Amino acid sequence: MPPRPAATRRPLTRRTGALLACAALAVLAGCGGGSGAGEPAKKDSGSPGAARAAKSRPERALPGMPPVTDPRDLYAADRPGRLSPVVKDFPSRVYVPNTNSDTVSVIDPKTYKVIRTIRVGAQPQHVVPSWDLKTLWVNNDKGNSLTPIDPRTGKAGKPVDVHDPYNLYFTPDGKYAIVMASLDRELVFRDAHTMERKRTEPVSCYGVNHADFSRDGRYFIVSCEFSGELLKVDTARMKVVARQKLPFEGAMPQDVKISPDGTTFYIADMMADGVWVLDGAKFSQPELLKTGKGAHGLYVSRDSRQMYVSNRGEGTISVFEFAKGKVAAKWRLPDGGSPDMGGVSADGKVLWLSGRYDEEVYAIDTRTGRQLARIPVGSGPHGLAVYPQPGRYSLGHTGVFR
Repeated sequence: MPPRPAATRRPLTRRTGALLACAALAVLAGCGGGSGAGEPAKKDSGSPGAARAAKSRPERALPGMPPVTDPRDLYAADRPGRLSPVVKDFPSRVYVPNTNSDTVSVIDPKTYKVIRTIRVGAQPQHVVPSWDLKTLWVNNDKGNSLTPIDPRTGKAGKPVDVHDPYNLYFTPDGKYAIVMASLDRELVFRDAHTMERKRTEPVSCYGVNHADFSRDGRYFIVSCEFSGELLKVDTARMKVVARQKLPFEGAMPQDVKISPDGTTFYIADMMADGVWVLDGAKFSQPELLKTGKGAHGLYVSRDSRQMYVSNRGEGTISVFEFAKGKVAAKWRLPDGGSPDMGGVSADGKVLWLSGRYDEEVYAIDTRTGRQLARIPVGSGPHGLAVYPQPGRYSLGHTGVFR
């Protein structure tokens, strides 16, 4: 891949007791079961086989984690219109962190226009919904701070000192925030509300970046961008338990997403031009599925049938079908571009992606793949968040909801 433009290049070393009772989870609808992985990646999550397997799995979820509503579909709470009472009155907005402008552009999705520009800290990388859905955290990586935004009013609050917050996730029990400290080469576990440091887990890889959690919440998979590696981390112990090098020279893993049935992890790789397919439980060597040049972001459709893969290096979006285990379509931006990070609208009809190297944001019709709008923003737009979205709680990044 050609080198990044100088203005956006990052140095190669750079980058919240017991299970809550259902009565206390008024905003967290449903009490089901959840567990680990085990079925083949291509098995339809709604198939009888998957249902039988899910039924037979032991209930051993991470203590304190809200129960899975449907063991066959981790994204069942993310259906169109299923907004938590916490967010149902929030105005619909698209928040775009501009890494080179040190701002967040706020877009009204109805008009496709920027309605506000918020000044934040140095090099904002991602806008991350908090576990309790009440706050949006802007990750000011070089500014060593997190800027809170009230999604009800759109106003920014006082920044919180956090060192090297390239990306941010939350443990499924809502106890800890996990700072992906890329430059510091650490996973930093902090109180999910106060951001007080609780534990630091040093890592030997370079560029800890993106992650997603297993169905039972007991472990998560982390991508290491600059050393082409993957980590498996025990959630409760807050400790790396396994590590592997990807079998591709110059691999550069990016976004991580688990399949709806919880059996498979997908890891985008912008240098391998595709998605790695990984059995998270076994943590065996993954297989590469080609999608397009510069594969970067991964977003699950509201019906859990498809996953959108943004191919930053060629201005396309690949549409992967979980049931078939293959790419079924590819959408091309009519005037090219650099589709990067984003999310799906609450109704599931629009995919929003930042144009990392083009100072713009793309709105794409998920039914047809047609570009609906191309919106000018600041310089270096990166991990944009569409908010609010359906879901009971947030696991972080630009919006990973369960």
